[in-house]
Amino acid sequence: MNKAVSVSALSRRDTQISILIIGFMFFIFGFVSWVNAILIPYFKIGCELSNFQAYFVTFAFYISYFVMSVPASFLLKKVGFKRGMMLGFWLMSLGAFIFLPASMTRTYPIFLLGLFTLGAGLAILQTAANPYITVLGPQESAAQRISIMGIFNKGAGVLAPLVFAAVILKATDSDLFKNLASMSGEARNAALDELVGRVTIPYAIVGTVLFLLGLLVRFSPLPEIDTDSESDELALANSGKTSIFQFPHLILGAIAIFLHVGTQVIAIDTIIGYAGSMNIQLLEAKVFPSYTLLATIAGYILGIICIPKFISQVNAFRVCTILGTLFTLGIIFGQGEVQFLGHQVDISICFVVLLGLANSLIWAGIWPLALDGLGKFTKLGASILIMGLCGNAIMPLFYGYLADLYDLRSAYWVLFPCYLYLVFYSVYGHKIRR
Repeated sequence: MNKAVSVSALSRRDTQISILIIGFMFFIFGFVSWVNAILIPYFKIGCELSNFQAYFVTFAFYISYFVMSVPASFLLKKVGFKRGMMLGFWLMSLGAFIFLPASMTRTYPIFLLGLFTLGAGLAILQTAANPYITVLGPQESAAQRISIMGIFNKGAGVLAPLVFAAVILKATDSDLFKNLASMSGEARNAALDELVGRVTIPYAIVGTVLFLLGLLVRFSPLPEIDTDSESDELALANSGKTSIFQFPHLILGAIAIFLHVGTQVIAIDTIIGYAGSMNIQLLEAKVFPSYTLLATIAGYILGIICIPKFISQVNAFRVCTILGTLFTLGIIFGQGEVQFLGHQVDISICFVVLLGLANSLIWAGIWPLALDGLGKFTKLGASILIMGLCGNAIMPLFYGYLADLYDLRSAYWVLFPCYLYLVFYSVYGHKIRR
């Protein structure tokens, strides 16, 4: 294993190359993660599921973060960043290959196993990449670097549902979806088998590419950096600390991550279904997750331009949490038909899109505040924050349950208390040190 070096020992060129490599990894994270936005309605039709059952796509994918993040931190301590990243890519590759028997038999639980395995590999990569990019430069510009990573991540997210839809869906599928209910049992099963079987070749290609990417990162010029270094002052402050639970701002930050990613995945992964409630067909609605992600990218670009020159990262964080609260109320109470980018929609869906803007700088705000002052506890602290990503697994189930119980619009009430907590953490919670 290569010896870890201090960030201060890296040249400007080494730092830029490292940011570029980690940015490419965030692109891969985004592509694999945000394709779930179209997998949910796709499996809902293909495997004949309720709203609640369909959101097990996100549950299976993201609950692996809860299971894998702490083991991932110990793995990275043992084998280093680069070998750990290689193993993460290989585990993701295995998950993609599990889709092959699942698609051939149209078995939803096997798809969920594949998604869990993909998520487990991604948990290792995220546990490595997030603290890496957070410490790869001055703390006051960490949100700027994380915003750049966000552009890579959400840029892939814009492409993923569109590429998936282009590869998997046909122009005649709208007629197929309408006629399924009136088909006989045998004809219906044959049509659904053909529909679900279309993922076989794409995921075989994805699995192969992920395996090769693991090798590429392992032998890339990415340096092993020391994320656990402490100044003498910080070492003295942490000398009496024996447990990660003695850093309350970190634990509160992990709760903030849990709620933030939950709000983010609900805004992106439910919007196709919500558009469907306005009689917009899947082939038209497939673009709506991309609108939300483009709003997020716009927020990242504003962050890169404005932080820390015009606004501090903590104030940008506060503005975003307040906007999220207001946009949620807009979804619940906004009514009236409007033309939106060529679609005839209820105005409330515009607020779902705008949640992308509100969510843009929250992740970048939480990470530096939660990891501040952890020193030798940084890797374990990062894994605790990554555990918070299981909010992606839990929150959509609440949404799906409320959608089945009431309706798709009322289910967005689940976002309101989440944003209120994020306002609390941005204003006060990150300052609690005892």
